[in-house]
Amino acid sequence: METKNYSSDSGFILLGLSSNPRLQKPLFAIFLIMYLVTVLGNVLIILAIHSDPRLHTPMYFFLSNLSFMDICFTTVIVPKMLVNLLSETKAISFLGCLIQMYFFMACGNTDSYLLASMAIDRLVAICHPFHYNRVMNPRRCLLMLLGSCTISHLHSLLRVLLMSRLSFCASHVIKHFFCDTQPVLKLSCSDTSSSQIVVMTETLAVIATPFLCILFSYLRIIVTVLRIPSAAGKWKAFSTCSSHLTVVALFYGSITYVYFRPLSMYSVVKDRVATVMYTVVTPMLNPFIYSLRNKDMKRGLRKLRDRIHS
Repeated sequence: METKNYSSDSGFILLGLSSNPRLQKPLFAIFLIMYLVTVLGNVLIILAIHSDPRLHTPMYFFLSNLSFMDICFTTVIVPKMLVNLLSETKAISFLGCLIQMYFFMACGNTDSYLLASMAIDRLVAICHPFHYNRVMNPRRCLLMLLGSCTISHLHSLLRVLLMSRLSFCASHVIKHFFCDTQPVLKLSCSDTSSSQIVVMTETLAVIATPFLCILFSYLRIIVTVLRIPSAAGKWKAFSTCSSHLTVVALFYGSITYVYFRPLSMYSVVKDRVATVMYTVVTPMLNPFIYSLRNKDMKRGLRKLRDRIHS
């Protein structure tokens, strides 16, 4: 079989969510609305936090950065997907594919580390309340944020460098709505076994580290909360974690399904659905999850509304 090594003047075709012409416009309308809701909701969270001095705490510092990262995360994918839904060609250059892959992984991994940082914040607040201000000081929070971004971008750089060295066969149709690792690897004529081992091992390390951090934090929190004598005290402690746990379950549930399987088990339809969950649905739901059951955020949003109307 003739092998072609794609360069900057050649590229791929993104098949998208569906090849049915009748579904293109309805899908465009649905995902445009979801994207606008995601951007508006997360912008409101950021503005509410920055406009209310009472929300200038470590937890809301990480939440505002999570909201910003969610906007970046969806913006890397959804606008291109919307353009392709109304386009006949649905093309993306090889360089454009690598750039999309890089920022998708960088934003997604930063999300993961920010969720871990928020779990650490809850651990210190519940298990060591008298040391909270000393442990979660502004300098340490900033270092945690910078560390999250640095690790995520280094991980993305390694992945993209590995992908850029592959050769691709005559077929250049990516059976996905963006340039993700698994569907691009499926097109390669190169021996991808070593790349798969490196990708899965390194991904396991990068994604498992914040997940294990979250798991350890909540095990400590559960042990501490169970020692609280009153039921009201236990409920109050657990209620401060409910929003975060919901987002963690949505985010890691779909990511685990998509990425921690061999390439031979890759399923186009099932993976598209799971990927939509953590790339579009979860960032859209985050503002609602963090605001509907959070009195401080509700107060901050009301204060922001009053300032806009005044």
